This record gives sequence, C-alpha cells and structure tokens, in this order.
Amino acid sequence: MARIKQLSKHLINQIAAGEVIERPASVVKELVENSVDAGASKISIEITNECRDIRVADNGSGIHPDDIILAFAKHATSKITTDEDLFAINTLGFRGEALSSIISISKLTCITRTKDFETGTKVKCENSEVKKVETGCAIGTIMEIKDLFYNVPARLKFLKNPNTEFSYIQELIQAIAIANPKVSFELKKNGKIILKTSGNNELKHTLKELFSNNITENLKEVLKTDQLSGLKISGYVSTPDYTRSSKKDYHIYINSRTIKCPIFMKAIDMAYKNLIANGKYPFVVLNLEIPPSDVDVNVHPTKKEVRYKNTNQIFNFIMTGITGGLSNYTEQPKINIPEKNTDNQIIQLKPRPSTLDIFYDKKNDEIAIEEKTFEQIQKDIPQVLQEKIEQKQIFKPIEKEPEPEENIIGQYKNTYILVEKEDGMEIIDQHIAEERYIYEKLKSEKNVISQLLFVSDVLTVTPSEAELIKENIGKFEKFGYGIEFTSATELIFRKLPQLIAKVNPKEILSDILENIESDIDGLEEKILITTSCKASVKAGQKLSTWQMQEIVKKWRTTKMPYTCPHGRPIVKFFPHKEIAGFFQRNQ
Repeated sequence: MARIKQLSKHLINQIAAGEVIERPASVVKELVENSVDAGASKISIEITNECRDIRVADNGSGIHPDDIILAFAKHATSKITTDEDLFAINTLGFRGEALSSIISISKLTCITRTKDFETGTKVKCENSEVKKVETGCAIGTIMEIKDLFYNVPARLKFLKNPNTEFSYIQELIQAIAIANPKVSFELKKNGKIILKTSGNNELKHTLKELFSNNITENLKEVLKTDQLSGLKISGYVSTPDYTRSSKKDYHIYINSRTIKCPIFMKAIDMAYKNLIANGKYPFVVLNLEIPPSDVDVNVHPTKKEVRYKNTNQIFNFIMTGITGGLSNYTEQPKINIPEKNTDNQIIQLKPRPSTLDIFYDKKNDEIAIEEKTFEQIQKDIPQVLQEKIEQKQIFKPIEKEPEPEENIIGQYKNTYILVEKEDGMEIIDQHIAEERYIYEKLKSEKNVISQLLFVSDVLTVTPSEAELIKENIGKFEKFGYGIEFTSATELIFRKLPQLIAKVNPKEILSDILENIESDIDGLEEKILITTSCKASVKAGQKLSTWQMQEIVKKWRTTKMPYTCPHGRPIVKFFPHKEIAGFFQRNQ
C-alpha cells in the first residue's frame, strides 16, 4: 500500500463537493437559499449553456468586503457560532460548505455590496483560488457560475440531458417560492422567463402563479397552533375529490425548509385514509413551524432529512391539523382568563373525567383548551372562568347560513340526483352520498342499534378467518353485530345493525373479510365501511323527491362531503357559465 500523505486543499474541496453538489440544481439550491437567508425580496435565476452556467442575483443584505474572502473558505459561515447554535437552526444554510465546494468545480464571479458602503466588491474564484477587487454595483449579491464541473469530467458524464436537469432546477425554485411567498422569484432559461412570482406574501396567490386556478379552486386551508408546545401547521390541502397520481405534489416544509420526511408524509396519508381511492394522492402545501431545538436538521448534507424530539406528537399534530382543515373547521383566538394566585407558570385545570385538557399559562395570561366544543367547556370549567370563554373555542365550525330547500331537478338513471344551484348544476351519486352520511354517523355513535335475528343461516369460514373473528369479536359488537360460533369454523348471526337487518348475513361477512388478509388493525374500519355500504340506498333504485331531499340534506351535514369511504367522488358540479358557453350563450 502507498504511503499516507495530506491531500491538497483543492482536492479536499472537490471530494466535499461530491456530497453537497450533485448536479446543477444543487448549485442553484445553495445560492438561492443564501439569497433568502440574506433577506432578499427579489431573486432572479438565469440558466444557460445546458445548465452549466448559472446566475443568481438578489437584493439582499450583501457580503461585507472584509468577509468576502472568508465566505469562500471551507466551514466559514455567519449563521452559527457555538455548539448550541447547531441545535437551534433558524436559517436555510449553516454548514459553511457550499461556496467552497462550488468554487472547486466551477469558475465563479461574485459581485456584492452592503448598504454601509458606496462601492461593492468583485471576487473571481477558480480552482479554489480567490481574488477580489473593488467595483460599482447595487446593494445585494450576484453569483455567476461558469463551466460547472469543467474540471470533473466524470461528474459531467453522469448528468442527465439538459432538459431533465433544468426540470430539477424548476421544481427546486417552485418549492422555495412556495415556502417564501413574500419573495419575488424569476427563473429564466436561455433568456426566456419560465417561472415568476409577485412576492405579495399571499400563499394562495403564489400557488396560482406557480400552478393554475384549477388547483387553487380545489384547496382547503389548514391552520392549527399549540402555544404550549410552540407548534403551528399552516397551508393548503386539496379536497379528496381532487387527486394526483403520485406524491410528487406533497410540498412539505419545516420552518419554511423543504424536507422529505416519512413521518410527515405518513400523517398526510392517514388524514386522507378512506377519503381517496388507492393509488391517488392529494395536492398538499404545508409548513410545520416547530421550535428549532425540537427538530434536528443536521442529519444529512442536503438538509432534507430531519429528526424530531417527539415523533408521535408531531405525527398526531399534522394529521389532526389536516383533518380539521378538510372538515371545514377554522381556528379561533385563544381565551384569556384572570390571573390566579399561584407561583406556577403553567396550571393544568382539572375538569371532570373526560378527554378535555385545559392549561392556563400564567406568564402569558392565556388558557389553552384542546379541541372541545363550547358545551363541553361550559360543563368542565369552573364558573369563575365561564364568563371569559363565552362563545369561544379552539376549533369552531365555519358558520353558514341555513341551507334552503334543495332544488331537485330529478333523478338520472335512477342513480344520480340532479340539483339546480344558483351558479350551476350538481350531479350527486345517491348511493355514495348516503354511504358517506351513514359512515360518519356510525363512526360517531357509541351504541349502534341492533335487531335480533330469530333465524340465521350457518356460515362457514376458514380457520384463519375464524381466528380473526374470535380475536376481534368486540369490534363486531361495537357496530351492532352479534356473532356466535357453533363449531370451530361455523357461525351464526344473533343480531345485526338495524340499518342492514334485511341484508343477507353471508353477504355482509364475505364483504368484511374480503382482502382483509389478517389485517387486524383494518378490521374495524372494514366492518364500518361494509355496514355503511349495505345500509345505503342502491344505484338503480327509484326515489321520490322527498327521499332525494333527505339524502342530499343529510349528506351536506357531513364533515367530509367529498368522497365515499372507498374514495369515490360523490358529486360533480357543472358551472352555469360552462354549460351556457357550450351552447354559445352569453349567460
């Protein structure tokens, strides 16, 4: 083996660059994030020469002339100084590796000026060597990269075609623009504007600029905060009847940093469980604000992976936040109460036994009540506090005017209910609409009404199915089923939910066990879904106007009026202007 020797500074930087700079998009990411950290309100990105020439210009704070040489040194940064800072990251960049890595594999020119100087500084870097001169320029920073990977031919060989590489850059800028709606972004390719945002600090407007009106018209706002833990989740999620074919449109952030987090994505999937069909996914834009000390972003050089102090808390917070947004619930201000004579800063008030958790923050003179209705608060909080919480709660349904009587046009194919609205027409699937209502009703009921069966066929199941049923007999009973085994693999129904008393028990059991494959955790949901399906009016069944009125009226009261528990859409709306336009009418 050869003798050990110290590598050159340039070679060390090239090796390090392999971790930070994978492709042109990596360079763009590091430079644009530096611009955001510098407080820029306008950032322009220009891409030429098959993505090997990159120019990023901003109007941020600029770099002090005495720091400019050090800025290109390895592990030099203005964003952290102590060990403790590493566990309280408030900026996008902090490692101090990017610029030193970039100048080792490209030819870089930097022009920068701060507000404290009349002139700026121009720096040229090549082969990790840095030279600077004084120059005139506006406040901010311009970074120009030429001939990326010119001295690393192996890396050039593994790059994809220029269009693919540019698509990575476009996705990146799109993601950063979503996280920073107050910043105006402009992305150009060979002089042509590909992407542009106004930076008006309105997230929904930014989404409209980046995507389309079609997407923004199908979004529900998510907003949930927890002052005790310092958590807040905000953004938009699509209604369950507006889906995508992949998770590509999961735009998720922690403290405005783009991340790839399996915990976050699993929480999204759970919130949409039984709302969308298998293989379909929502459009999601969510930012989780969390105390920097409670999350570790120093896991990987790309800073896309994170670890949490309390994973379960984060999972549940995200999931319930999304569910609240989809359920038409909106957050209301916290409730102030008089200060109590105690030395403790946080007091947990003791209600009668229930799931209500109430905390009083003496320091901030606030009370936090976890997701309870006003009626529960009245019962559980002492009289001295009631006058301070009148008509207040953490999550309160959006108040709507009473719905007028439905204008039922008729029934199509004895399956779809046609409803005339002021601005168009709805086509509602009668079976799916009622199924959604019954599903939510059964899920919220503590005691399902059953009907005794005096005669029941003997049903035969496999040994594994018999074991599954026996182990989970309580889950069947919860939804009104009474099952009795007459032998190891034979059973009879003693009772059924009253809603489906006329349905053949064999058909019910077959549907419940179908594809369950010993998934004990999914058995209760399968029972609930099957019961709802069997109890609902069938497609092809002729209904009276009154029956249609009742189905539509009850469906409109559901929390999730978008899809059935299987994920099928319930309603299709045709705007009047679209119908009139087809017939070439002006109105």
